Amino acid sequence: MIPVNNNYQKLPGSYLFAEVARRVKAYKQQNPDADVISLGIGDVTRPLCLVIIEAMQSAVAEMGKSETFRGYGPDFGYDFLVNAIRENDYKAHGVELEFDEVFISDGAKSDTGNFQELFGEECRVAVPNPVYPVYVDTNAMAGRAGTYDENSASWSRLTYLPCLEENGFVPELPKEKVDVIYLCYPNNPTGTVLTRFQLKKFVDYALENECVILYDAAYRAFVNNPDVPVTIYEIEGAKKVAVEFNSYSKTAGFTGTRCGYCVVPHSVMGAGEDGTPVSLNAMWKRRQSTKFNGVNYVVQRGAAAVYSPEGKKQTQEAIDFYLKNAMYIRESLKKLGLTVFGGTDAPYVWVKVPDGENSWGFFDKLLNECKVVCTPGSGFGSCGEGFIRLTAFNTYEKTVEACRRISEMPR
Repeated sequence: MIPVNNNYQKLPGSYLFAEVARRVKAYKQQNPDADVISLGIGDVTRPLCLVIIEAMQSAVAEMGKSETFRGYGPDFGYDFLVNAIRENDYKAHGVELEFDEVFISDGAKSDTGNFQELFGEECRVAVPNPVYPVYVDTNAMAGRAGTYDENSASWSRLTYLPCLEENGFVPELPKEKVDVIYLCYPNNPTGTVLTRFQLKKFVDYALENECVILYDAAYRAFVNNPDVPVTIYEIEGAKKVAVEFNSYSKTAGFTGTRCGYCVVPHSVMGAGEDGTPVSLNAMWKRRQSTKFNGVNYVVQRGAAAVYSPEGKKQTQEAIDFYLKNAMYIRESLKKLGLTVFGGTDAPYVWVKVPDGENSWGFFDKLLNECKVVCTPGSGFGSCGEGFIRLTAFNTYEKTVEACRRISEMPR
């Protein structure tokens, strides 16, 4: 038999959302008539906006004519989409990007998982706790996380930045030297945000300690608070130390269509074996051109339609719809006496479970007694224990019904 990458054998259990899906499937098999409502996995329910559909249909028609057919596209994205991103997502917020600093991809999950390939195995990585599992698991697969301790639910070589109720779920700066810091804001899973002042502390730390911030801004479109930056590059100096990841999955309903992008400024550097600076932009170009053939033309035309006047209007309507759901969940659970966070600048509501309960226990209770699916907070890390995450991505009617069922649950 062939030797395998033994780092995979160190991973605990299954991927969080796969385990949620497994438990829900088992429940449905035992209760085939149950009307289960999911506020768990963050998948959208609203269809693609009409302007996006029309753009994609037009692109499909082009693919059916020899004079407009396209085969392999540009490695890093078509000009029309890259320039729309530069103009609308960055220049509109006072940030200038060069054309080849933007890379079109099939989503933020892929990019945040793949970008760690650019770093040496010896790099010290810092992650918030709780944390989106992809950041941790991909570093563990690469052998960078050390060994996993079941008792503490932590990896020996990762630096954890606790996000606790008492600190407003704002992670503290690393107390030891690290090379890479993952941040996700608006945050998944807690639904909380960082102000410019709070984010500037991380940028200043990275500048002083010559480390890199991997900034997942996939939920930027949900920000309402003017004190909350929608891109890390609004912070002075960030272009020297930060790589940013974005996605159309929640912004425009592309969870099943798959399109996103990442920004790698030329000024973000790593170090070669002899200590000389190495461009992460150049490395990412090499990685993507070797391992990725790009996002197809039809999907990129759909993504570009998001930036048209009608596209902005229609996608904002969808975002407002999900924020309305989030606020309904938030206010309904607060009326029940539960402690809740998030739900104002993000599509997630972070709920403290009642005393005496744990995350997976409350997951089972909601599923069995209310037929409502949540995501247990402990699946995001040890500091997520005692919480659950609810998403705003179902229909309004089912969101209202789920909250009604929870309100009638015996306490």
